[in-house]
Formats: sequence, C-alpha cells, structure tokens
Amino acid sequence: MKTEFEKMRSEELYNFSDKEINTSLRHAKDLCTRLQTLTLSSPEYRDVIEKLIPNFPKSSGICPPFHCDHGSGIRIGERSFLNYNCVILDGACVTIGNDVKIGPSCQLLTPQHPINYKERRGTCETSFPITIGDDTWLGGGVVVCPGVRIGKRCIIAAGSVVIHDIPDDCMAAGNPAVVKKHLNE
Repeated sequence: MKTEFEKMRSEELYNFSDKEINTSLRHAKDLCTRLQTLTLSSPEYRDVIEKLIPNFPKSSGICPPFHCDHGSGIRIGERSFLNYNCVILDGACVTIGNDVKIGPSCQLLTPQHPINYKERRGTCETSFPITIGDDTWLGGGVVVCPGVRIGKRCIIAAGSVVIHDIPDDCMAAGNPAVVKKHLNE
C-alpha cells in the first residue's frame, strides 16, 4: 500500500495533512527561510540550496527570495537560472531542463484541488508534474499550471498563464497562453 507521500508523487489523490508530507513541508520551509537571508555569493548559499534541492547543479542558481513546498521534487538542469521571488509547489515533480531562464515572480504549481466544492473542503488533492524543456525562457510573472509540459527552445511571454502543453520551438503569450509563433524555422 502506498504512503500519502508516494500517492502525491504518483498523481493520485492524497491527504496533504499526512505526517510525512508535513515533515517534508516543514523541512523545506525552514531551508527557504534560511535562504531568504542569503545571496548567490554568500558562503552558506550552496550548502542551503543543496539541502533544499538534492543534486542542484553547481552551474545553476536561484536568487532568493525563493519558496517551494518540498524541494525534493525539483530537478534543475545545468546552467539554469531562476530570478527573484519564484515559487515552485512541488507536490509532483518539477523538471527544469538545461540552460533555462526563469524570470522574477514566476510560479510553477503542481497541486490540483478537487473540482467538487464539498470535496475541496477536505485535505485531499492531486498533483501533476511540470516539465520545462532545455533552452526555454519564461518571462517575469509567468504561471505554469499543473500537468503542463513546455517544450525545448520556447519563450513564454511575461505575465502568461500556461494551462496547456506548449510544443518545442514556440513563443506563447496570454491568459491562457497560446502559441503566437513558431521559432527557429
């Protein structure tokens, strides 16, 4: 039988009031709080970010302030950069490719609350993974919703809300974001 944490990572309905999930949340909140007092050049930065996000590449960076739910569900590729004030809710895994640029105040949100309002009153939800392909740029204030895959070499315009997958080599904009043009043709 799966634990609630395993269900969370497996796109199944899970109870977010579970003890194991809450221990993980507290661990991440403590590390995010410590991170807020640091800069990319602070001597302690690497130690804190690597405790928060396992296998965080030395060639990548996240400018504090930064907030996440668990940290353990975040995979970041080489030479990727997240600017100030980004939020990653990583109930499901969030995979960010190599050479990705994420502008300030972006939000990558994997949790999905129940549609039925009576079910939403409880402590259950599902989470769906987010993937951002190599060489992609998210402008400031982009929101990426649960289950979205953004392809390689894409540009997502500032302020866009991405609710559907975006294919490789596309520029998308708007709320909801739609492909405005194909790139690299």
